[in-house]
Amino acid sequence: MNLFDLIVLLLIVLTAIMFWRFRAIAETANQHLHDYCERQNLQLLSIARIKTRIGSYRGKLDLHSEFSFEFSGNGEDSYKGVLTMVGLKALDLYTPAYRIQ
Repeated sequence: MNLFDLIVLLLIVLTAIMFWRFRAIAETANQHLHDYCERQNLQLLSIARIKTRIGSYRGKLDLHSEFSFEFSGNGEDSYKGVLTMVGLKALDLYTPAYRIQ
């Protein structure tokens, strides 16, 4: 095994680790939004990742992710909100004023 093979193997392993980390963050965000919408009697329509970057929060280096989601309060209208996460922790959830039944 030469140096090139070692670097390629390292890149493959790092890619797999990042993929699993992104999936864990997305699944946590999905679960958090489902729980939030259920508590508020909202209908969750869609979830999408806006951006992910590496940053520091309270001295810990982790991934900062933003998710955009659409929800409905009355089944007819659609509103957009934003969920901000640091690692697996939901940091901020913004929803605009919406119409309810």
